[in-house]
Amino acid sequence: MSAYQEPTRVHSWGIFSLAVLCLISGVLIRPARAQDKPPAPPPDVVIFNNGDQLTGKLVRGEGNNVIFKSDIVGEVTISMDKVKELRSNGSFTVLKKDEKITRTSREPGSITITDNSLTLTHPNGTPETVPDKELAYIIDSATFNKEVVENPGIWYGWNGSITGGATVLQSTSFGQTLTAGVSLIRAIPTVSFLPPRTRTTFDLSETYGKLTQPQAPLPDYCNGSKTPPGCQDAVAKTHIFHTDFEHDKYFTPRMYVLAGFQFDHNFSQGLDFGQIYGVGLGWTVIKDAKQEFDVKTDIHYQRQNFAPPTPNEDLIGSSFGEAYSRSLPGKMLFTQSGTFIQSWNDTSIWSAVAAAGLALPVYHRFSLSVSILNNYLSNPAIGFQNNSFQFVSGITYTLH
Repeated sequence: MSAYQEPTRVHSWGIFSLAVLCLISGVLIRPARAQDKPPAPPPDVVIFNNGDQLTGKLVRGEGNNVIFKSDIVGEVTISMDKVKELRSNGSFTVLKKDEKITRTSREPGSITITDNSLTLTHPNGTPETVPDKELAYIIDSATFNKEVVENPGIWYGWNGSITGGATVLQSTSFGQTLTAGVSLIRAIPTVSFLPPRTRTTFDLSETYGKLTQPQAPLPDYCNGSKTPPGCQDAVAKTHIFHTDFEHDKYFTPRMYVLAGFQFDHNFSQGLDFGQIYGVGLGWTVIKDAKQEFDVKTDIHYQRQNFAPPTPNEDLIGSSFGEAYSRSLPGKMLFTQSGTFIQSWNDTSIWSAVAAAGLALPVYHRFSLSVSILNNYLSNPAIGFQNNSFQFVSGITYTLH
């Protein structure tokens, strides 16, 4: 009989133990769950000199202005001389004017602006006061760590566009012309309000076309066949390819050193393969929210391989270039560039490239693009023209 009761007592103790464990777990888990949802911090507040108030979130500060985001008015730029008091519980890093930005971490803090000065209060309670005339940037700590302190991966921060176009002819004459282009840029930091550190660009463009013109009608001596000499179809071919890569390293907010290469093939000039490898200097002359203008020069090695019987060339030369871009009304974008390439070991050899383009948004990230490209080569292959001109239209997709 006792042998029968023992399992019952064990089973009862198991149920009791399970009930106690569940009760203890419930007591322990409830505070943990409560801690998962801490109370929301109070909103940031701006009090203006006239007594008006605005609540929301401090986004950042640039010079004598702060960018503040409110649910009522959206994102606005406020001059500090109009602010009586600003209080923010966020985590920010403050940079002073003429201060060299280094890739070292800094202890962030909350922000209070009053009496024409900023007070940065660190988590340990230590305050730091900065007069507004000495302020350069107010940056949230997450952005500062990501854009300044950390070393971004190779795939981080790329922007750009992809363009494609096609022309098809199908009649007595038949053929097609295809164009494709990729333009990528990676600027670190990726936020425009911080001084640039590095910039990497990559461009690729290709135009391929083939037009066949049959003889119509065929001469009598052809006897209806295209095999005899003088009876074949006339074929016109176009193939222009260009790609370049450049990496810029800024040593001031406007000046940078550069290194890069470019490859070219132009069937219309008899250039089988052109190569340039160089280093140089660049200067950002103009840069604001709407436009940017750069000039640069380099010294390089250049190799030109031509269609026979034209001899190939090994050259030491320099490039002198400029690039301009401007945002237009309606989110249109105008771009223009020009480069003059001079050989020094044979000064009779030079080339020039000029380009201009306009992108007109049509739907979301898609734009209608039109561009012109003119390429002049002083020493084309024997029997080929010096100048190559293209007018290209297509559809552009903006990656970001």
